[in-house]
Amino acid sequence: MLYSNLFGKTTKTISQDEKIVSAKLLYQAGFVRESTSGRYYFLPLGMKVQQKIMAIVKQEMDRAGAQEMVTPIFHPLDLWEETNRNKEAKFELTILKDRRGKEFVPGGTAEEMFVDLVRKFQLSYRDLPFNVYQFSNKFRDELRARGGLLRVREFIMKDAYSFHADEEDFKKEYKNMWETYTRIFNNLGLETIVVESDNGYIGGDYCHEFVVESPIGESVFLTTPDGSYAAHEDVARFTKDKKNLDEEMKPLETVEAKRGNTMEDGVKLHKLPLWQQIKDVMYVDERGRFILAVIRGDYDVNEAKLKHATGALELRHAKDEEIRNILHSEPGFISPVGIKDNLGKNSELAIVGDDSLRTIRNAYGGANKKHLDSMNMNIDRDYTLDIEADIAMAREGYTAPDGKQKLVMKRGIEVGNIFQLGYHYSNKMQGATFAGSQGEELKYYMGCYGIGIGRTMAAIVEVHHDDRGMCWPKQVAPYLVHLIGLDLTNEEVKKHAFTMYEKLQKEGLEVLFDNRDDVSAGVKFADADLIGCPIRLVVSKRNGDNIEYKKRTEKESKQMDIDEVVKGCMDMSEQIE
Repeated sequence: MLYSNLFGKTTKTISQDEKIVSAKLLYQAGFVRESTSGRYYFLPLGMKVQQKIMAIVKQEMDRAGAQEMVTPIFHPLDLWEETNRNKEAKFELTILKDRRGKEFVPGGTAEEMFVDLVRKFQLSYRDLPFNVYQFSNKFRDELRARGGLLRVREFIMKDAYSFHADEEDFKKEYKNMWETYTRIFNNLGLETIVVESDNGYIGGDYCHEFVVESPIGESVFLTTPDGSYAAHEDVARFTKDKKNLDEEMKPLETVEAKRGNTMEDGVKLHKLPLWQQIKDVMYVDERGRFILAVIRGDYDVNEAKLKHATGALELRHAKDEEIRNILHSEPGFISPVGIKDNLGKNSELAIVGDDSLRTIRNAYGGANKKHLDSMNMNIDRDYTLDIEADIAMAREGYTAPDGKQKLVMKRGIEVGNIFQLGYHYSNKMQGATFAGSQGEELKYYMGCYGIGIGRTMAAIVEVHHDDRGMCWPKQVAPYLVHLIGLDLTNEEVKKHAFTMYEKLQKEGLEVLFDNRDDVSAGVKFADADLIGCPIRLVVSKRNGDNIEYKKRTEKESKQMDIDEVVKGCMDMSEQIE
């Protein structure tokens, strides 16, 4: 490609508000341009990188036995209504209506579409298992698009869906996809950490994210120094130390407590440790049900865990007037002891306790009346729970689940994920069944597996760049070679440069040839560094018959003749395979 003909040149102009390196470099180097917020044009350079990423993904998915297909972009709304995900999704669905009055949504993920397709066939156990995947445009009406390609509204995803007879068979494919994803990201020049994560609106019981460690990433996770445990903050577990379980239980009593509403106020008043205080947080879910989360005072409630424990889709903090008028308690003095005794009519309250409540005795806290506290509260004796679960937020420095190492908090960019769906969708969608060996009707056991192509491109840039620009790994670079011609007004130099260009192309090598004769050498070198192709070649009057050969990631250049240059480029090209 002649740079003079390339659509999308480099630019120095960019918003000073943009702080994300990948967003700045991809814009400045002429790889992408924003259309409207969170929606991007991929210019020719960006398109070439995107296609190479997709080719690597496709190669490994095919190698793993998956089969490529594609679904329509617009999903019938009634499919999302069938699974109730039109109400559950964390992103707002955009609803479209055609001239016949049929309603559709641009799909943000395609579980319903694939299940709907599969149930149209009369499959039996002999047809299982299979894994089908696609590269498809997705649309999610994100509230705040940010960070260039890291959080967008429209994007290409490789999403795959596997169908199985049972969980045992599914686990084999889950392992297969885990290994496949590891190969994919290694081939893309990315080192990933596999992190336990929250399945969220996708459904199912468990999932894992493939995360590229980066300070600008939105995935916050906790891990051990040896890497044996890694989990997103939404699901991270830790060992809860036992405190005063050797104490005898003391009688429950109510005392005057003229204090403020904070946990610190309780510590100051009673001169007892924070861990011995009970923390009570009142929530309301999407059905209007009150949920009282009860936890040891030195821990915080993890709302993602609380949602899983209660089956709630959304949670908000209860208002003070709701606590007073419906629950007949008092903000800052809520207690699980006796709170249900004065519950308002037609009101529902679930008391959910963290398992850390069993690590303490003779706890203190509110008594459901202003300026009254309960002392010596003990679980089971003085109050009971409707649900007992791990609802605590893990923090850096807490003891890991192994009981030995300390957790370390990190951030990263999520580039892929794998989900166990189980029977989540086959239970919700009628007819999502196959014929068993005895002719019986059985439900599909499912998994799904996604890779964000644009996010992956951005992650590659975040990892592979320096202060001059991008340093693309050779397997995804837009061009292997960036050929720079200097002194092109000199006919001999110009002929030499075009000879080099044609020879490289004849060998099947991808070359971006900067043939401009109206810009300085400094500008051409800066553009080459910004664009970041793996090899830079310079033809100039000073170099004579030789060519200056330099790898983008190395400081030193070499003088070579044409044949040596071709061999060096061919050797690197062969390494890509």
